[in-house]
Amino acid sequence: MPPFQEIETHKVKEMLAQKNVNVVDIRDPASYSSGHIPTAVSVSDSNVQEFTENTDKDTPLVVCCYHGISSQGAAAYFAEQGFKEVYSMTGGFEAWQSAYPSE
Repeated sequence: MPPFQEIETHKVKEMLAQKNVNVVDIRDPASYSSGHIPTAVSVSDSNVQEFTENTDKDTPLVVCCYHGISSQGAAAYFAEQGFKEVYSMTGGFEAWQSAYPSE
C-alpha cells in the first residue's frame, strides 16, 4: 500500500473551502503561471527542500501534476519526508480545470 492516498478534485475543493490543506503543484513554472489551483504552491527541485523544512507536516498535503501520474511519486516522497497525510490528486490539473474551468 502506498504511503499516500488518491483524492478526487471535488474533495480537494472541499478541503480548500475549509482551509485545512496545503496544495503543491509540481508542474513546470510556465504551466503553473498559466493556471493553478487557488493557494497552490509551485514546488520544484530548486525549492523542494525549503518547502519541506518550512511546511507544517500535520496539515494535509495534496500533490498536483499534469494528469495525476507524476504526483504519485512526489506524494510518496513527501510522505517519506514526514508529512502525515499526503494525497495525489487523481487526474491532475487537467481534471481540476475540467471540473472548475473558471478558477
